Amino acid sequence: MIYVKLVLLAVCSYLLGSVNFSVLISQKLTRGDIRAHGSGNAGATNMARTYGAVAGVATLLGDMFKAGVPMYIGHLLAGDMGMAIAAVCAMIGHCFPVFYGFKGGKGVSVGGITAFFVDWRIGLLAIIIFIIFAFISKKVSLGSVLAAAGIIIGAIIFGMSGPKLLLCIVDGLLVIWRHSTNIKRLLSGTEPDFKFYKSC
Repeated sequence: MIYVKLVLLAVCSYLLGSVNFSVLISQKLTRGDIRAHGSGNAGATNMARTYGAVAGVATLLGDMFKAGVPMYIGHLLAGDMGMAIAAVCAMIGHCFPVFYGFKGGKGVSVGGITAFFVDWRIGLLAIIIFIIFAFISKKVSLGSVLAAAGIIIGAIIFGMSGPKLLLCIVDGLLVIWRHSTNIKRLLSGTEPDFKFYKSC
């Protein structure tokens, strides 16, 4: 019976993760699609760049909700294993949403709430790394990539094991992989600085 519950958890987590708040909010604001503006990414950063800080924060909160809820339910159902399954499936749904042609965000906000669920110290470490490097460089992508690496390092430092360690590794690597284009631009010196503005 538990296996049936875990399968249902995985499916529901993916479907909830596939609900893209940036697309919904952009359609509500201008009847447009955030993926047609800015970097083309359906995430909180591009929302803030395109529609302003309020839209960016709203997207961030929505992304955190769609990861936090299934992780909480997963933990109730099957402890750390259930939490890890829910988190990974929500993350995959966020990055590759079935409702939007499998074109979603880069997993930063979902990865952040995942880190806090695993251990608040790992989440705090990731936030500190993000703030420091994003502020110094004025590049959100650099802060995001280093914060993702920090999640993996933090999991090792703070002695995570089993499903929690595996979740942090998958979480961090997926965020880094989703930023592969940004990494190339960072290395070539062509990655743009972050600025709040409205193009729509």
